[in-house]
Amino acid sequence: MSEVKIVNATGLVCPQPVVLAKQALESHEQVMVIVDNDTALENVKRLGTKLGCDVKVEKKNDGTYEINLARKAGAVGTKEEFVPSCDATPVQSGPFVIVISANTMGRGNDELGYVLIRAFLHTIAVQAEKPDIMIFYNTGVKLALKESEVLDDLKELASAGVEMLVCGTCLNYFEVKEKLGVGVVSNMYDIAGIMSRAGRLLAP
Repeated sequence: MSEVKIVNATGLVCPQPVVLAKQALESHEQVMVIVDNDTALENVKRLGTKLGCDVKVEKKNDGTYEINLARKAGAVGTKEEFVPSCDATPVQSGPFVIVISANTMGRGNDELGYVLIRAFLHTIAVQAEKPDIMIFYNTGVKLALKESEVLDDLKELASAGVEMLVCGTCLNYFEVKEKLGVGVVSNMYDIAGIMSRAGRLLAP
């Protein structure tokens, strides 16, 4: 078995862990890179994959990661220059938005769809990660009415800080504006703006 080259890249800022890993792989078939942050972890993993290595990761008790890179037999890697991503900020950093466009979930049987949407909203209400904003339009606005069977779940979400926007045009169309039980009456200008700026947009 060939010698394993150990590269301790803890405490180093991007792109140094990748640079050291690449240099080690030029002269060794097996390299273990130790890093202490997610950005370095992902970049070294991508480097290994791009160079035709088997990549294995082990998370240690001290919070570091040991990334084992082993060149596959016959692998020649790539001649393209590897450019690490040094920005740990997500590509989209906007709000987490859930869009409810109907009072059912999925297509097919409406009775089943109503059961599913109730279960979905209850799950969102009790789980730890909650959306920043919820938008209701078309028949989805009916879920925000006073007689809605999911009103308690929606009120719980609202009390937890979730902003709820309900389409005013839709409320007027169904003639139920006075029955709104949670959220604020909104308009398409605001709804479209929020959706376009969303970091994550979920439409069940």
